[in-house]
Amino acid sequence: MDVLVMLEESPDHSPVLAHVNSVPSPLDSDRSSRDVVTLYGPADPEVLALALAAAVECHRSNEGGNEAIRHLGVWPERGAVGDAAWRDASTGELVTADLEIPLDTLQATARQLLVECGGLIRRLAAGLAMPDWPEGARRAINVSLGPIAGLTSPVFLPLESMLERMREADGLAFEYEGD
Repeated sequence: MDVLVMLEESPDHSPVLAHVNSVPSPLDSDRSSRDVVTLYGPADPEVLALALAAAVECHRSNEGGNEAIRHLGVWPERGAVGDAAWRDASTGELVTADLEIPLDTLQATARQLLVECGGLIRRLAAGLAMPDWPEGARRAINVSLGPIAGLTSPVFLPLESMLERMREADGLAFEYEGD
């Protein structure tokens, strides 16, 4: 599962915490589907975990299968609310469905994400919040996710290995041989 996490620094006082968009893979491509998570306001690990939980729960619902385009808004008091759209395989007609993920469900999944990979979520939030992004650049980090123990969809293992390679390349990793 590919996730592009973006930070919108000037949300113009939007009451929504984040948007989650799921886009299926193109028919003529080997590329997998992609989720785009847009955070509004400061890059907070708890809000990021809540938005990632919405992406996980959106895929768990499986409304429309793998071919659905989903759009959710993550609200602080309502949970995630949005819709899904897909083509019916037999008729070719466009089908839509409303999606609603209760706040309790999102919070439980977000807690589980923070328990299982909280350090990575905090590093991702810190990366988005770094002050040395080029002026005018869109703050966005792409991550490829695989299964997590306890959750059916994403994990941050590929991100962890990428971060480890970056640390080693920068000379930030070292081995310590204790006495």
